Amino acid sequence: MKDKILNLSNRLNELNEKLSDPDIHRDKKKYQALAREHNELTKILEIGEPYLKVFNDYEGNNAIIEEEQDDELVEMAREEIAGMEASLKKYEEQLKLLLLPKNPDDHKNVIVEIRAGAGGDEAAIFAGNLYRMYTHYCEDKKFKSEIMNSNPSERGGFKEIIFLVEGTDVYASLKHESGVHRVQRVPDTETQGRVHTSAVSVVVLPEAEEVDIKIDPNEIKIDVYRSSGPGGQSVNTTDSAVRITHIPTGTVVTCQDEKSQLKNKTKALKVLRSRVLDKAVSEQNKTVAEKRKLMVGSGDRSAKIRTYNFPQGRVTDHRIGLTLYKLDRIIEGEIDELIEALQLAERQQQLEEVS
Repeated sequence: MKDKILNLSNRLNELNEKLSDPDIHRDKKKYQALAREHNELTKILEIGEPYLKVFNDYEGNNAIIEEEQDDELVEMAREEIAGMEASLKKYEEQLKLLLLPKNPDDHKNVIVEIRAGAGGDEAAIFAGNLYRMYTHYCEDKKFKSEIMNSNPSERGGFKEIIFLVEGTDVYASLKHESGVHRVQRVPDTETQGRVHTSAVSVVVLPEAEEVDIKIDPNEIKIDVYRSSGPGGQSVNTTDSAVRITHIPTGTVVTCQDEKSQLKNKTKALKVLRSRVLDKAVSEQNKTVAEKRKLMVGSGDRSAKIRTYNFPQGRVTDHRIGLTLYKLDRIIEGEIDELIEALQLAERQQQLEEVS
C-alpha cells in the first residue's frame, strides 16, 4: 500500500505540472480528463498522506524496539504501536475502497427518463414529484438540468418526462436511481381516505457522445408533426415536434418541448444515442449479469427499488434494506444519504469480489 500511495503522489505532481501548462487548456477533452484524474487522486491522497505519516512513524517505532538500546524508549514505542496499528488498519480499509476500479461512465452527464406506471393520475403526479426531487438535488449539487421532452398529465405531473443533467460525476451520483419507485399515499381524488399504491419507472442513462456510438443517417427515420399538450390539443402552429426511429433497434424518440424543429431534432438525437448505446451495452452484459447478480445497479429496471410511504413518512430502499423516516425532506431533494449508502454498498460488494 505504501508504494502504491507514493506512486500516486508522484503522479499527482506530474498532473500539477501538466495542468499548469497553458497549452493543455487548448485541448478541452484532454484538459477535462487530466482534471478529472487530478480530482480523483486528490481525494485518495487526502487519506493516503496521513496513512504514510502513520506508517513511517510505525516503522520508526519498530526500529527502536529492534535496537533495544533504551528500555524507556522501547516501552514508549510499544505503547504507541498499538494505537498506530488500529489507525493503519482504518486507513487501509478506506484506501482499498477508494482504489477500486471506477466505472468508466461515472464522470458522464446523464439522461433521466421518468414514466408514470400503474396508478393512473396518481402515478403521473408522483412522476412530477420525483422530477422535482431530482431537480432540487441537482440544484444543491450545482448540476445543470434541462428538459429534453415531456408529456404532462391533465391532473398534474407527467405521463413522461426526459431531462439531461450536466455536471461533475453525475452518473456516479444518479446511476442507482434506475428502477421502479413505488408510492403509497392517499390521493387527492380519494374520497374514502384509502391508501393507494402507484408506481413510476426511472431510467438513468449515461449521455452518449458521437465518439461513443455512431448513428448512421441512413438507419434513422425522421417524422415531424405539430406538438400537443394535455388532452391532445395543439400547442404549436408549425411542425416543430420531431420523432426519430432507429430502424435497426426499433428505438423511437420524440421531442416537442422546443418551438424550433432543429432544437427538437438535436435533443432527440442526443437521447437516441444514449438509448442505442445503453441497449448495446446491456446486451453485451446480459450473460455476465445472469451469472453475477449485483445487489446494487443490476440494470433490471423492472425491479422495485424504493418505496415512499407517505402515511408513515418512510422511504425504504429495498436493495440495501435502508429505511429512513424523513420522507418530507427526501421528496424535496435531500437524497444524499440514500445515494451515499448505495455508493458504499456498491464499493463494498466490489471489494468482496476482488478479495
